[in-house]
Amino acid sequence: MAQNLGLSVAELVPLPNHEAYFVQGPVPDDSSLFATARRVPELATMHRYPLEAQQPRRVPGGGTQRTVTVNEFPISTTMAGSVIELQPGALRELHWHPNADEWQYYMSGTAEMGVFLAQGNAVIDQFEAGDVGYAPMGAGHYIKNTGNDLCRILVGLNSPHYQAMDLSEWLAGNPVDVLATNLGLSLEVAAKLPHKTVFVAPPVRRK
Repeated sequence: MAQNLGLSVAELVPLPNHEAYFVQGPVPDDSSLFATARRVPELATMHRYPLEAQQPRRVPGGGTQRTVTVNEFPISTTMAGSVIELQPGALRELHWHPNADEWQYYMSGTAEMGVFLAQGNAVIDQFEAGDVGYAPMGAGHYIKNTGNDLCRILVGLNSPHYQAMDLSEWLAGNPVDVLATNLGLSLEVAAKLPHKTVFVAPPVRRK
């Protein structure tokens, strides 16, 4: 090893005599190049994309989403991801991903996540910081912040491209009479369905 590294045997004495999987070291602070926040979401290196510098998709009073795909991070050819923030009571509306499974890590807050599968099957679970959730490709699912604090979720998708179909977007693309017929609603009620994408529904204000 000494010959290979061009060091003396004495200099190599501190080397660990076991696998160094997790090691102790100084935590980078704001003076470290690696900890410096980026002002714009451009590639820092081939292996680093500053997601927090990205202008988020925002719904006032509801929440935000920052997404990174192969378009922003070219080295990520097999997966995409996003960070979702939901205000208390806000709902990431029912949606599905036609091209990927969704894996969720709850970073903070508490939430309810429901997954809807074929033939009327549904699973609804409660989540808190440290939990992991999963929604299969094509399965409808929603996330609602059930707590009083901000809920932050890290989402991973096993596709390099982000594709999502929101329920409101699907409804808005259909004529009112078709919706009324298929959903068993009156024309008056069907006309009240969303005419544009909701994405995140702010909390319902009780009178």
